[in-house]
Amino acid sequence: MQESEVMSTRLESMGDNINVIIIGASGGIGAALLTQLNASPQVAQIFALSRQARQYPSPKIHSMAFDFTDETSVESAAANLKDKGPFDLVILATGHLHGPDISPEKSMRAISIEGFEKNFAVNTIGPALTAKYILPLMRRDQKSVFSALSARVGSISDNRIGGWYAYRASKAALNMVLKTLAIEHGRRFKDCVIIGLHPGTVDTPLSKPFQGNVPEGKLFTAEDSASKLLSVIDNAAMPDSGHLIDWAGQKVPF
Repeated sequence: MQESEVMSTRLESMGDNINVIIIGASGGIGAALLTQLNASPQVAQIFALSRQARQYPSPKIHSMAFDFTDETSVESAAANLKDKGPFDLVILATGHLHGPDISPEKSMRAISIEGFEKNFAVNTIGPALTAKYILPLMRRDQKSVFSALSARVGSISDNRIGGWYAYRASKAALNMVLKTLAIEHGRRFKDCVIIGLHPGTVDTPLSKPFQGNVPEGKLFTAEDSASKLLSVIDNAAMPDSGHLIDWAGQKVPF
């Protein structure tokens, strides 16, 4: 899709010349968010963080190599970003569900240390470390949003079919991290909204092996998902802080 074909995104609840950080900018949803925000004249600059820095044609996009499972890397990135802010919007568009030798568990017999370690490293510990170093860099004089992709399957009360032990547990833990961050950060900074985002099932490599049972009309393109998530971010207010909100703007029960 050419930049001229991308619908311009405007976050009505935020000001102009906003500064954005996208972590996981090379992934399916992250790249779509990057494209839409880059096309917006409201956005002044975007810092695109991923494991390998990429070159982007837009002068608004600044690429940085970043490994959020390594605290030294997170701390170094934050130090490099310190004088580039304050930041209005941070989106962690990251997640792990499956990979070489790791698949979602269909039963407890498939539980493994490796599966839990990988899921928690990417889905829980990485976002927590990122918040530790990036939240202090966010804007404090008007609305700002710190958000992370989570999942409905991390809801304990909504778990009706079981399975997927490591992924479910790591996303439930992420939801708790975000809730706890919202409580602590909200005591001092009354305009910073901290939320989890449930994007639905998106046509990306993460969901590809599991799309067979998705109802018609519920498999979103990355571009459609990004647009919906930006709408959720725009509508989010302080009473939403600490909650997981789905693509349709509905709070997901814990």
